[in-house]
Amino acid sequence: MDVNIDSEKTTVSHGPTDPQRDDNTEDSEPTDVENTTEAGDDVSYGWRFWLIIASLCATSLLTAVEGTVTATALPTIARNLGSKELYVWFVNAVFLSSAVVQPLFGQLADVFGRRYPTIFAVAIFALGSGIAGGSTSAGMLISGRTLQGIGLGGVNMLIDIVVCDLVPQNKRGAIMGVIFAVFAIGSSLGPFIGGVFADHSAWRWVFYLGLPISGIALLLLVLFLQVNYEKETTISTKLKRLDYVGNGILILSMVSILIALTYGGSIRPWNSWRTLVPLIIGLLGLVLFHIYEATGLQKEPVMPPRLFQNRTSLFAFILVFLHGVLLYWITYFLPVYFQSVLLSNPTRSGVQFLPTIVVLIPFAIISGGLITKIGCYKPICIVGFAMQALGVGLFTTLDSRSSTPEWVVFQIIAAAGVGLVTTSTLPAVQVGLLESDVASSTATWGFLRSLGNIWGVSIPAAIFNSRFEQLSHRISDTEVRAMLRNGKAYEQASAAFITSFREPTRGEIIRTYEGALQRVWQIAITFGLLGVLAALPMRELQLKKVLRTEFGMQKKEQKRT
Repeated sequence: MDVNIDSEKTTVSHGPTDPQRDDNTEDSEPTDVENTTEAGDDVSYGWRFWLIIASLCATSLLTAVEGTVTATALPTIARNLGSKELYVWFVNAVFLSSAVVQPLFGQLADVFGRRYPTIFAVAIFALGSGIAGGSTSAGMLISGRTLQGIGLGGVNMLIDIVVCDLVPQNKRGAIMGVIFAVFAIGSSLGPFIGGVFADHSAWRWVFYLGLPISGIALLLLVLFLQVNYEKETTISTKLKRLDYVGNGILILSMVSILIALTYGGSIRPWNSWRTLVPLIIGLLGLVLFHIYEATGLQKEPVMPPRLFQNRTSLFAFILVFLHGVLLYWITYFLPVYFQSVLLSNPTRSGVQFLPTIVVLIPFAIISGGLITKIGCYKPICIVGFAMQALGVGLFTTLDSRSSTPEWVVFQIIAAAGVGLVTTSTLPAVQVGLLESDVASSTATWGFLRSLGNIWGVSIPAAIFNSRFEQLSHRISDTEVRAMLRNGKAYEQASAAFITSFREPTRGEIIRTYEGALQRVWQIAITFGLLGVLAALPMRELQLKKVLRTEFGMQKKEQKRT
């Protein structure tokens, strides 16, 4: 079967191969023995292929808009629902549910194929959007956001799995770039749309917006996502393959950790037993999870230990996590600077944030193109994290007197780094693994990315709240100081609130926000530098030109039952 993106032809194999082994103890990797499609299939990048990619692009747009639309509207939403410290769960509910279900969706994709889990994920997201948009309380909104997160977790990861099923490693960067271009457009519009809705007292449409996008995505997926999967076995047999114990331990551990991260340093001191106990239980739970996965008690573990047994994949997984941290660190705290220090309204804040997304798009596409053309991912990761560290380092200098060119150029530097890493980590994860591990490796990659997103909101939120508490003595008015303490500073980070006070109180509030944000960016530098260090041990392995999969595009004569 010949697969063409350009003039170069790529072989699609249907028998065992001899892929590279990336460790220091073995010279060869076990061959892949799963049943693949029969030799002689003739599949090219024709109209059916591009219709599948179009359906994935529409689905990607769904995840992109919802991933950033709340960045500028969150303070307004929190204020309207009187959420107080619960505001952070408006974001964390999505990230937590998105993270914990991705390994499960990876197994569902192997058991039930790629088509139905993807359609199910979009439907769940649509349900969550309706609930969130109609929320009358913080609890109801959190419930809706949790369902949105489940849908987003499945969608984000399954899109990548389908691409991996259709395109060999050495060509995936180009196709991923096409999908990411659509994703980036949605991401760039998200903060602006969220700001407009917030300014016009229509914050509910921040969530209702997901309904029409979901409808279009569902229609395209039903019509065009026609890919192979094993139909012969019964549903009960398929369900027995799922790792219920492993998924349960993972979910409970993640919830416990996030509870500690959400309230630690703001509502509760870090040395409080109410912070330490859930944190310790969660971390021990993660250790227990990996021990259980390694015991062999589960025939098909949700996160197979073999994924971490080669050096390049292991460090690439670390990079995925760090990239997720920095991406959302920047996404959710630059708008705080614009609204609380520069006193921009939500709409203008969305416009001011555009340099980040507009620059991120071409650099992510460039990264994917470079990987396709020259097959190098390691130097791209190193340069990307170095630029992120430099960018957030420059953010520490931003204050109320910073000029427009300063915060635009600083954003460009950081965003270029984020973009370079965005499309370079998945190839690095999979290059040393078998093609039969596509679903599990992509699910683990997606889980760690989402886990990074959680920490990328929770850690800076905890730092911000803690530092604001320390600096709150700068505000001479004790009543105003009380209004901004105990985690309420983020909720009140708006021009409307701050400008309601006269000088000198107004200036004191702004200076306190400046100091808290400066500490947020100082800690972010560490994560960027850790990324540089983690990229150094990776080996530059040759991306495979051979595609072996059970889940490729259906033959034209096949009919779906």
